[in-house]
Amino acid sequence: MAPFLSGGGYSSEAWSYILALHENKKNPSFRMSIHQHGDLEILEFWEGLPQEMKKLALELYQTECEMDDNTIVICHSEPGAWYPPLFQTLPCPPTGYENYRFIIGRTMFETDRLNPEHVRRCNQMDSVWVPTEFHVSTFIQSGVDSSKVVKIVQPVDVNFFDPVKYKPLDLASIGTLALGSTPLNSNPDNKFVFLSIFKWEYRKGWDVLLQAYLKEFSNVDGVALYLLTNPYHSDRDFCNKIVEFVEGSALVKPVDGWAPIYVIDAHIPHVDLPRLYNAADAFVLPSRGEGWGRPIVEAMAMSLPVITTNWSGPTEYITEENSYPLTVDVLSEVSEGPFRGHKWAEPSVDKLQVLIRHVMSDREEAKARGKRAREDMISRFSPEIVAEIVTDRIHQILNKAA
Repeated sequence: MAPFLSGGGYSSEAWSYILALHENKKNPSFRMSIHQHGDLEILEFWEGLPQEMKKLALELYQTECEMDDNTIVICHSEPGAWYPPLFQTLPCPPTGYENYRFIIGRTMFETDRLNPEHVRRCNQMDSVWVPTEFHVSTFIQSGVDSSKVVKIVQPVDVNFFDPVKYKPLDLASIGTLALGSTPLNSNPDNKFVFLSIFKWEYRKGWDVLLQAYLKEFSNVDGVALYLLTNPYHSDRDFCNKIVEFVEGSALVKPVDGWAPIYVIDAHIPHVDLPRLYNAADAFVLPSRGEGWGRPIVEAMAMSLPVITTNWSGPTEYITEENSYPLTVDVLSEVSEGPFRGHKWAEPSVDKLQVLIRHVMSDREEAKARGKRAREDMISRFSPEIVAEIVTDRIHQILNKAA
């Protein structure tokens, strides 16, 4: 049970597991059924899925699994959606905790701890699956029973996200200029494109990215920054948000003018995501905290050099050899919202400046790290490898409970 039709992180992660299990050559001896749970359905997301995924979704939705003591239920969502849910959604498990063989909560979090309610909900589960060693540590330290916490890494579809299969997307046709102007050296063969993909929320570090990019580059550097973003408790007027941020900051406009920033706020169908990555030269996301970081691993699978914060979820897969880890000097306190008082990373604007300049200047090294990134995604997080891990774990549960 997961937000299969909702888009976003939990949705794409759930699909990655289902596709991996479906294609597993071991032909697992259990039947799979899926149900929408956790978030609202988004028709636009469904329409953008490849036909084979739509076909599989209908097949698995129509597959019947008896809700009885032979059933394992996996609740793939944030704990607030579990039974009884704290907001309007189909609860998981649907009828409480007594009627099934085994119930797994598959979740993650982006700060240094869980709140007490989430700890309580995790401890109701028979097992809690988390994607990284970071989460194993933070969940147990927060009070989740250590015997319940299991690391199950996430797969990335390295066959779908394969750079040799796609032509680049025409960025000029989908990007809206938010700041700056067409670069003075506008030869498209010389332009270096940075790409970032995120929800418009403070946690994603968009403010750090804008400051570093605008401090380091001007309109004569031959660079462009493209932001694929969507609202998070906000409107869609991202271009004005960027202008207002810059005008309210201490940034000084270069003599040659601002380096250009483009916003892609239109929906990019899932089938076109590899083409978007292929249109970029580097991926950058100075996030304050990630559960896993789907766009990061997708970019790595597409052989892009990646710059991202060396804290939380990405520490499971980024290294000095396959990416450009942005070191963290301090943790800052979450100042508002339900997780006020928690801590997360505070990425350095100055260090990010150094990295984006370096990646743009040493393109051969950047390409080599991107190549290594894809190799690491294939060897550690391919669907075949993760499907084996999940299948073995489920068989252990079935055999133990038999």
